Parts: sequence; C-alpha cells; structure tokens
Amino acid sequence: MKIVLFFIAFVWFSVPLQAQHIASADSSTAVRLVDFAENFLGVPYRYAGKTPQAFDCSGFVQYVFSHFGVSMPASSSLYARLGKEIPLSEARPGDILVFTGTNSAIRSPRHVGIVIASDGQNPCFIHASSAPKAYCVTRNYLTDRHYRKRFLKVIRVLP
Repeated sequence: MKIVLFFIAFVWFSVPLQAQHIASADSSTAVRLVDFAENFLGVPYRYAGKTPQAFDCSGFVQYVFSHFGVSMPASSSLYARLGKEIPLSEARPGDILVFTGTNSAIRSPRHVGIVIASDGQNPCFIHASSAPKAYCVTRNYLTDRHYRKRFLKVIRVLP
C-alpha cells in the first residue's frame, strides 16, 4: 500500500499538466474570451455545475475556455500544475487566478477565476462564487481582503 501511495505522489508532483492551446491565440482571443465569460454574470453557483444553468468555479473556467478550443481541468485542485506561472504584475485578461479554499491556511488550490482586467497588482476577475453575498458568477478584485489572503498564483494558458 505504501509503495502505491508513493508512486501516486511521485507521478502527481513530477508530471506537469498542460492545457491544450488554441493554435494561434492573441490578444483578440483574450478579449473575446472575457466578453464571452461576462455573458454568464449572475448565473447561479452550484457545486459541480458545468453548464450555463449553474456553475462552480472550475466548471465555469472549463466551460469558457472550451468555447475557444482550450481543454481545462474539471477540478480546481488540478490548476496547481497547469499552464505557465507568471508574476502578478504581468497578469492580463484571459489569465487564471488560483486561490486556496475558504480556509486560507490550507495553501492548496481550491478556487479559480479568469482575469478580465489588470493594472499590474489588482486584477479584476470573473468567477463562480459560493460566497453567500453572491452565490453566482460575479466579478471581484484581488484587493478584496477575502481573495488577497487566499491568492496563490497567476497562470497563463493562452499562448
């Protein structure tokens, strides 16, 4: 049993995930992606939701990117090894913000959102939020105290 667990852990931490990219993405693709994502503002949150009737965070990101031919994971925990990590100062529309869950002390990915605008340190992002005030697809800024303390990294999957 210990050997099997060791093997699983070894594979998990040694094989990076790669998103399947659009052949020729450019800034206009990111603009179209953001515009498409914003069509779903207000769609209700539902755990494991992956359709325009209801989304969870990873289901929303997966749905939006799949519309542009990019295959994304169905679970936010898989975003730990996805794409290329970039500095927050270089975040741009179409990048993905990765967060912890509601307990920020547990530093593993449990929430994701899509950057829709950025000034270099305070990106605005769209995501499916389970927060009682929202409980839908909504926008927030990284400076929101709740998200800043949970922030893990920015990843780029569009070339």
